Amino acid sequence: MKLLEDRIREDGVVLPGNVLKVNQFLNHQIDPELMYALGKEFANLYQAEKITKILTIEASGIAPAIMTGLILHVPVLFARKQKSVTMNDNLYTADVYSYTKKTKNKVAVTKNFLHATDRVLIVDDFLANGQAVNGLLDICEQAHAGVVGVGIAIEKSFQAGAQLIRKRGVRLESLARIASFTNNEVHFVGGEDSEE
Repeated sequence: MKLLEDRIREDGVVLPGNVLKVNQFLNHQIDPELMYALGKEFANLYQAEKITKILTIEASGIAPAIMTGLILHVPVLFARKQKSVTMNDNLYTADVYSYTKKTKNKVAVTKNFLHATDRVLIVDDFLANGQAVNGLLDICEQAHAGVVGVGIAIEKSFQAGAQLIRKRGVRLESLARIASFTNNEVHFVGGEDSEE
């Protein structure tokens, strides 16, 4: 998606350790118009799938997930990283390792909100090693919910996450696929400067 790639080139900052900082528009300060465009793109890609629910993980996946849910007219559910007093023990859970925070979190979804009859689209902001999406797929398996696919805003194609998801037989659509970072520049898959 050229709009997203252009925004990454303009406002993204490459940090040591192959980390891309996009806090200007995606995961600290949010550009609602860009998120709406992402939601429209995900809705177009998965329009034939009869989706009943969007699933994401807090916090940065919520903005593109909400816009996708708005366009598809379906509820958005997010896995919580910390159990609150309003969540009882009636939960689906998975352990998720965060690449950027170097921590493991137990994420949870209340069983009342995810059912075997659901057709779920997982939406998230980043795909690197695939641990967040893998945890959400595990939660869907526990609920016996059908997963129609995964929509990712920014995929680091040089890391193992995309391969991990595809090995599970799940359709993956990423709107910006990064081939590499060199000299603080982002190179996209399929771009004239990409290494793939």
